[in-house]
Amino acid sequence: MASGKTKPFHAFWLFFPAASVWAALAVPLSIHAVLSGSGWPPGLLGAGHGHELIFGFALALIAGYTLGPQPWRILAPLFLLWLLARLSWLLAPDNLASQLLSPAFALLLARYVVPRFQAAKKWRNKIAGPLILVLCLLSVVFGLTAYARASSAFTAPDTRQIMVVAIIGLLLLMTFMGGRIIAPAVAGTLEKQGINLEARVQPRIEGALLVILPLAMILTMVPIPDRVTTPLLLLASALIVVRTLRWKLWHCAHRPDLLVLATGYLWLAAGAGLTGMHLWQDRNPLPALHVITIGALGTLSISVMLRLAWQRARRSFPPTWQVLGIAGLILVAALARLQAGTTPFAHPETLWLSATCWSAAYGLCATQLVLLFRHSQQRRK
Repeated sequence: MASGKTKPFHAFWLFFPAASVWAALAVPLSIHAVLSGSGWPPGLLGAGHGHELIFGFALALIAGYTLGPQPWRILAPLFLLWLLARLSWLLAPDNLASQLLSPAFALLLARYVVPRFQAAKKWRNKIAGPLILVLCLLSVVFGLTAYARASSAFTAPDTRQIMVVAIIGLLLLMTFMGGRIIAPAVAGTLEKQGINLEARVQPRIEGALLVILPLAMILTMVPIPDRVTTPLLLLASALIVVRTLRWKLWHCAHRPDLLVLATGYLWLAAGAGLTGMHLWQDRNPLPALHVITIGALGTLSISVMLRLAWQRARRSFPPTWQVLGIAGLILVAALARLQAGTTPFAHPETLWLSATCWSAAYGLCATQLVLLFRHSQQRRK
């Protein structure tokens, strides 16, 4: 029996607000670092802002969603390590300590999260653990690569190539976990209307995606023409669309929270398809990749955070104005960044529009999370 001092605390109440604040700050700071000419903060220049949005922000989301209730002896060191990693990378990314702290957090997170998925019997149910482990290990690879390139210790791959692999890995993880969230939620909603949803998890489609996207990650790392990856990404895009249509979401018009979740899922299809087309045409995939990291990640992450917090604090779904407002802000952010193209800093107004909408969405999310946490604490008294 745990004592009062070690009573478990839900990790999402700690990591979700922190991740939202970091997302809201990192993007405008990264634009300021370039457009101001100051180069500050240095950790958000070049691939640095991508590093923080994946290995800082996204891993914090994973921590909040997968750790569950934990004693403070686990949560406090993990969160402190995450915070130190963010601040050190922000201010001194070339410092060895900065390059070690992010991988240290990622490995410690994997230590607590990955074993939680190993009790499942089917391979598809076990796959979340290895997927999270791969993302955590990519943080280590990025750190080693950044150090090697800075010190010229040995020939290292481009950090941008590692970021592309990480984004495809994030696409895969969101495809898997998003499906596992949406399918039962839609099925439960339709059952209340007397509608039986036969196509729920859709194991054949899910299994195909769990083969196609890891293969795309591997091919992205090897020295072959980029267009070889195109058929895999286009096929993944088509499968995501088919899976979404089979959920019969047109029967869920009274549940905007589910419709917005599904919109985030369709952003995954759009991002995979556009990235594949850009690679086929030998074009820079950077704008298309932002469809994944802004459109899909933004919509899905905020939807999941608000959904979990509202259920825990008020035992209800997020109100319509919140989910639609957030979806609208992320839509504008994604389209504006896509419009800015491969030379975004040549279009500062469009870039700032994207950043403002993104930051507003996460700022509002962080505020709502804090308010819901306070309400949940008052209920317990």
